[in-house]
Amino acid sequence: MTTAALERGTRTARWTVRVLVLVALIWTLVPLGWMLLSSLKATGEVTAPTPSLSFAPTLENYRRLFSGGNSLWPYLRNSVVAAGASALLATALGALAGYGLARSRMRGKHHLSFWIISTRMAPIAAVVLPIFLIFRYLGLIDTLPGLVLAYLSFNLPFAIWLLSAFFAEVPPSLEESALVAGCGNWQAFRHVILPLTRPGLVTTFVLCLVFSWNDYAFALVLSGPHTQTLPIAASQLVTQTGIDWGQLTAIGTVVVIPMMLVGLAVRRWLVTGLTMGAVTGE
Repeated sequence: MTTAALERGTRTARWTVRVLVLVALIWTLVPLGWMLLSSLKATGEVTAPTPSLSFAPTLENYRRLFSGGNSLWPYLRNSVVAAGASALLATALGALAGYGLARSRMRGKHHLSFWIISTRMAPIAAVVLPIFLIFRYLGLIDTLPGLVLAYLSFNLPFAIWLLSAFFAEVPPSLEESALVAGCGNWQAFRHVILPLTRPGLVTTFVLCLVFSWNDYAFALVLSGPHTQTLPIAASQLVTQTGIDWGQLTAIGTVVVIPMMLVGLAVRRWLVTGLTMGAVTGE
């Protein structure tokens, strides 16, 4: 193959990648942008037969969400507490268990790792009834600790499996050097291993946070009047008498924006973590 043919092939591949990225961006951003614009329209404009990009923006939909007797603030607080606590606990416990799994020399370690992540593969519909019966017996229905534990039951296996892969990338010689220098096992883990796997920790936390933030099934079954989350609040806008599209797009924006901001804030660590490049090795 000649040099000219190679260059043409390279240019074709480059433009193909650019077109695919552009299509993916349009596929992702256009619905989000349309939802944001719709949330800034008056009720009549949202349901108009002919959509228009020319309108007078209004915050009426957001004012209606956060005022009155059915304010969105309690739902937002419950989502922040339940999702945040679950993600923190999953990351902390997953770091300890994942490190032990990565450094263990036990037989069948890979089978154990697969069994751990297989518990995450179970459909929520298959486990929600047993969890409901257990939580009802323990008095955890309509409590934030109950929601945190429910989210943790699915986040923790994922955190262990993901973090064990990051810890396995860290050369054991780094820990041995720290131990020779006088550090204990906990000090070596805290001051050597954790800083090197920071992208993995951030990635795990963000993904667990997103899983919990977007959950609907657990919140529907296990929450009550005092612990309902944002997805439940959104579902309540769809009634037999109609759909309040203005408030629905507004609450959709409220649900999406915090996770987008979190992703942008930690994008450097998130990209590194998702590409499994946190540690380069020796």
